[in-house]
Amino acid sequence: MSERISDLQSVTPIARRSLHDELVARLRNMIVEGELRPGARLPEKELCSQFGVSRTPLREALKVLASDGLVEISPHRGATVVQISRADVEEMFPVMGALEALAGELACAKIDAAGIAEITALHHQMVAHYHRKERAEYFRLNQQIHERILQAAGNVTLSALHSSLAGRVRRARFLANMSPPRWQQAVEEHEEILAALTRRDGPRLADILRRHLEHKAEVVIANMTDAEAETTAQSAAG
Repeated sequence: MSERISDLQSVTPIARRSLHDELVARLRNMIVEGELRPGARLPEKELCSQFGVSRTPLREALKVLASDGLVEISPHRGATVVQISRADVEEMFPVMGALEALAGELACAKIDAAGIAEITALHHQMVAHYHRKERAEYFRLNQQIHERILQAAGNVTLSALHSSLAGRVRRARFLANMSPPRWQQAVEEHEEILAALTRRDGPRLADILRRHLEHKAEVVIANMTDAEAETTAQSAAG
């Protein structure tokens, strides 16, 4: 009997929580990167088949995304991807800018040489993607840089508040097409971010990060305005 218990204890248990986290992450990326468009319904049967899961873990994942503001769950329609309005952008981005500014100040006080080296390496990779016009890869590295600064701040409360907005802000940014001058401006601001972080200049980094988010909001709103104008023109032509 003792040998059987020993055998059982050596078996690695099924990581159910890992499945949940992976499912949330996959769905979040599909929404953020535009594979699941704003207003689109999320068909449970098709998604369960695609991911190879039952409806229970899928519904649990959708609840998490609903709490993040990415999905709306209705008793009659099921789950749909939330649409982000101009008013949402005008509310979210200043708050995110304030959170990232605080993260920058705290990071400058706490980050070590290894942390700065890691962010520097990510920055150079991101710039390489920029020069190759690889938009998705550029955004992925861009996001990692901001996440590393947040981690270096070492503040759990700040991280939780940031996380509550991060998904919606990322989706708004990803759906907005940056013009070449705007993209170049964003890269130049990241050069300033790295320089201030390397000098551990907290007030300077906070100012740059706040301004960086302001410029991102401008790009998103401009893209929304252009899309609205195009829709109006198409309606008039029809």
